[in-house]
Amino acid sequence: MNPNRALWEKGDFSRIAASMRESGEEFVHKLGITKGLRVLDLGCGDGTTAIPMAKLGADVLGVDIARNLVAAGHQRAKEAGLTNCLFREGDASHLQGIEDRSFDLVVSIFGAMFAPRPFDVAKEMVRVIRKGGRIVMGNWIPNDPTLVAQILKISSAYSPPPPEGFVSPMTWGVENHVLERFTAAGAKRENISFLKDSFTFRWPGGPSELLDAFRNFYGPTMNAFEAAGKTNRANDLAKELGELFTLQNQSPNKFMTSIPATFLRVTVIAP
Repeated sequence: MNPNRALWEKGDFSRIAASMRESGEEFVHKLGITKGLRVLDLGCGDGTTAIPMAKLGADVLGVDIARNLVAAGHQRAKEAGLTNCLFREGDASHLQGIEDRSFDLVVSIFGAMFAPRPFDVAKEMVRVIRKGGRIVMGNWIPNDPTLVAQILKISSAYSPPPPEGFVSPMTWGVENHVLERFTAAGAKRENISFLKDSFTFRWPGGPSELLDAFRNFYGPTMNAFEAAGKTNRANDLAKELGELFTLQNQSPNKFMTSIPATFLRVTVIAP
């Protein structure tokens, strides 16, 4: 199995995505979605941004490597009565069956950054966007002090080293890497811009309950706990992550969790 597919089908990211719905809708409202806009959502999961865009009238195609998330997205769109939001399996590094210049907007929020071959990802996004259209990415930032970057950093310390040739998805959070990839794909430097933004994880329970969801349903964290268990360090990992979730929780209600996480918002105007 494709290792990237195995990672995201390992758990049930829909359980994590439930904590991201409100921020997904908030982000979509910043995009200026209009009726009939043709949108490709890459690494769409079960539709955290795809479904709000469709509700605003866009014609949305969501593409994800994980078959379980594609199925979940189909179900969510069906339950919402949306006929303008479709989901299909696909690899952001090689968008088979998608024609050149066929979308007005390409969106990828914490999705395509995890695909292999980042230069191919940038090339594919530029290929399928119409001239003058927009590409908008949300990417976690390496070594950022907020939640997701720290989860991934802590988890990596308990995991075996990555295979030779592996390119960290976190490099998508470094401006110079993003510039290199999109300019190699044909975009102009002056048409690539960056902004720090924030996504808040909201959970109807305490921080330890949100951590349990990450431990049981988020592929990278699941892998870290499995690796830590083999060296009798699972308790150490749980302690580190528990402290992180508790310290970063900003909810005044002890029965609720609200943790903001900073990310790099990338906007590319297509050549």
